[in-house]
Amino acid sequence: MHNKSEQDLPLQLSLFDSLPDSANVRQPVVEGLFACSSATVWRWSKDGTIPAPRKLAPRVTVWNVGELRAVLNKRQEQQASSALVPVHPIVTPV
Repeated sequence: MHNKSEQDLPLQLSLFDSLPDSANVRQPVVEGLFACSSATVWRWSKDGTIPAPRKLAPRVTVWNVGELRAVLNKRQEQQASSALVPVHPIVTPV
């Protein structure tokens, strides 16, 4: 049986764009935004790929929405610019 947070996750993800930059989200939302596992969220947090989380209480860890948006926007810009560059250069026979 699913717990309440798993049922609310699609709603939280769909409302992400309407959240203020000062808002915080929990780990399942971060997993959904980046389409990755919880282990990947922690590995990326540790290596700086995504922002470090904040501890609000001993068992409450959150990520800042504004910081996550900055990473998502940067990734989107990088993907758009890499789409303009051919992956394999065109080689003409001599």
